[in-house]
Amino acid sequence: MNRIISYAFSAFLALTTSLNTKAQAPSFITDSLDSYIERGMKQWQIPGLAIAIVKDGKVLLSKGYGVRELGKEDKVDENTLFIIASNSKLFTGTALAKAEYDKKLSLNDKVTKYIPWFRLYDSNSTRLVNIRDMLSHRIGTKTFQGDFTFWDSNLPKDSILWRMRYLKPSGEFRQDYGYCNSAFLVAGQVLEKATGLSWEKYVEENILSPLNMSNTYMVTAGIDQRNNVASPHNNLYTSITKIPFDKVDNLGPATSMVSNVKDLTHWLMLQLDSGKYDGKQILPWAVLQKTRDINIMTGSRKSPYYPTHFRGYGLGVYSTDYNGKQVYWHTGGAFGHVTNVCFVPEEKLGITILTNNDNQNFFEALRYQILDAYLGVAYTDRSRFQLGFFERGKKEADETQAAYKNRADKKNSPEISLDEFTGNYYNTVYGKITVSKSGKMLICRFEHHPDLIGYMDYMDNNEFRMTYSNIGYGIVPAKFTVKEGKAVSIEISVNDFVESDAYLFVKSESVIY
Repeated sequence: MNRIISYAFSAFLALTTSLNTKAQAPSFITDSLDSYIERGMKQWQIPGLAIAIVKDGKVLLSKGYGVRELGKEDKVDENTLFIIASNSKLFTGTALAKAEYDKKLSLNDKVTKYIPWFRLYDSNSTRLVNIRDMLSHRIGTKTFQGDFTFWDSNLPKDSILWRMRYLKPSGEFRQDYGYCNSAFLVAGQVLEKATGLSWEKYVEENILSPLNMSNTYMVTAGIDQRNNVASPHNNLYTSITKIPFDKVDNLGPATSMVSNVKDLTHWLMLQLDSGKYDGKQILPWAVLQKTRDINIMTGSRKSPYYPTHFRGYGLGVYSTDYNGKQVYWHTGGAFGHVTNVCFVPEEKLGITILTNNDNQNFFEALRYQILDAYLGVAYTDRSRFQLGFFERGKKEADETQAAYKNRADKKNSPEISLDEFTGNYYNTVYGKITVSKSGKMLICRFEHHPDLIGYMDYMDNNEFRMTYSNIGYGIVPAKFTVKEGKAVSIEISVNDFVESDAYLFVKSESVIY
C-alpha cells in the first residue's frame, strides 16, 4: 500500500512539475512561437529548421519545421542532421580543457612543444604561441584569413598547419581578435600528440558517448548517405537552390561535426547542470569553467540594438551580458547550413536552432527573440528588424551583380587575345590555379579544390566576371594585370562568407611550388 501511495505521489509530483513548467513559460513560447517561426521561414526563404529549448532540466521543445530539401516532401524533425560547423569549436575547447584537467597537457604549453616544425608568420609569435591562443582567436590574423585556401580543400591537415606560416597578420598577437578556423585545427593536432587519440576519437569517447549523443558524427564525410539529412541551400546570387555539402574534415576541430537538435539537448543539459547529465558527472565542473573564462575581449561598448555591454571569447564559446544575465553562445556556418547553440546557466535555459539556408539571419533573430521572452526584455520583432538590414544588403548586392552583368553583356574585347590570359598562376598561401580558354570565355580551375570551377566572362579593363560552379562561392570580379601584351597576374576573390580579402596569383610557368 505504501508503495502504491509513493508511486501515486511521484506521478502527481511529476505532473505538477510539468504543469508548472508550462505555466511559467513566457506567452511568446506558448502562444506565438510556431507562427513566428513559420512566418520567418517564409520571409527568409528557409526550407527547413529545427529547434530545441531546454529549461529547468527539461526539454521544453524539440521539433522541426519545413522540409529537408526544397521541392521534396521529407519533413525536418528533431533527428534531422545538419552540419553544425563552428558549434564544433566548444567540443574542441572542452576536449582540450579536459586533457589539461587530466594533466595530459597545459593550455599554456607552447604549440612547438608538440609540433616542433609549426610556424606563424612572425618569429616572436611562433616562439610564444600556446594552445590557449589557438582556441581563442588571438593570433593576430584577420577573421577567416586563409579559409579560401583551406575550406572545402583537398589539403591534408599538416599542409594546412604548414601554410599558416604564410598568413601575414593584420593585427597584433594576443591583442586583436580575428576568427581563425585553422588555429582550432592546430589545437586538435596538439590534442592527438598529447593524448594519443585523434580529435575525433577523443571527443567521441569523452563527450559524445557518455552523453548518449548517438546520432552525432565527427566528420562530414558520407553525410549525403545518411538518413534524415537536411540538404544545404543558398539564395544570395540566384533563386533558392540546393548546393553541395561541404567537405571540411581537414578542418575538423573547427567545423566538421554533424548533429541534430535532439542530441544537442544532451549537450545543453550538461552545460546547464555543471557537467552532469542524467544524474551522472560526465565532465568536471572545472573543465566547463575553463572553457567559459574570457581569453580575449571582442567588444566592450553598449549595443544599440540589444541589452548587452561586454562580449568576449573563451575556449570555443562566446560570452556576453544580456539584460543582466550571463549568456554563452556560438554560431556555426557551412555552405547551406547556419546554426546556433546558446545557454544561460542562471536561468537554466538552453537554445539550439539549425537551418538549411545559409543566406539568412533568422536563426539568430529567433534566438534573440527567445532570450527576450525569458529574460524580460520588451517585445521587439527581431526578425523584422534583421530583415530590414538584410533586404538593404541584398538590394546592394543585386545592384552590384546587375552592374557586372551589364558590363559582361556588352561583349567587349580584351586588349590581348584570350589565349594570352591562359596558363598557371601561383599564390604563396594557396598554390596553383590554371586558367584555360573555352570558346569566348575563360575557365579557372583550382589545385586544391578539384570540384570547383570558375567561369570567366570578360567585362572590361582586363577584368572578368567569375561565376563559381558552387554558387556559394559567389559571382565576383577577377582582375588581370597586363604588361607588354602579356597577362602577368590575376586577383580573385570569393564570397565574404568564406574569406573577405582577394588573392593575388602570379603567372610563372617556371615556378615550382
